[in-house]
Amino acid sequence: QVQLVESGGGLVQAGDSLRLSCAGSGRTFGTYNMGWFRQAPGKEREFVAGINWGGATTYYADSVKGRFTISRNNAKNTVYLQMNSLKPEDTAVYYCAARRIGRNDYEYWGQGTQVTVSA
Repeated sequence: QVQLVESGGGLVQAGDSLRLSCAGSGRTFGTYNMGWFRQAPGKEREFVAGINWGGATTYYADSVKGRFTISRNNAKNTVYLQMNSLKPEDTAVYYCAARRIGRNDYEYWGQGTQVTVSA
């Protein structure tokens, strides 16, 4: 089992950058594939970015491709989401999630961090 805690959210203006962090507990953090999701008010939660356990493979939603970068440091049990050129439509609560290798569903979730982008 892994516990996840997000940080780094805040209020920024359009065009600004933010870096979110997700700290995981446990010695097995490096065996989990990780993802970032977001949920805007009145909308369903959506996938943003994912990274495999070793960090060699990343994938993104079309809406953030070229602007967001996911990365991880397994020595620090942390996954990051660098968000550049932020837009008002990026406003949401951002969640990190973990799934064990071989699982299709994300099993563990953080509590979320709010990102608000003003026009």
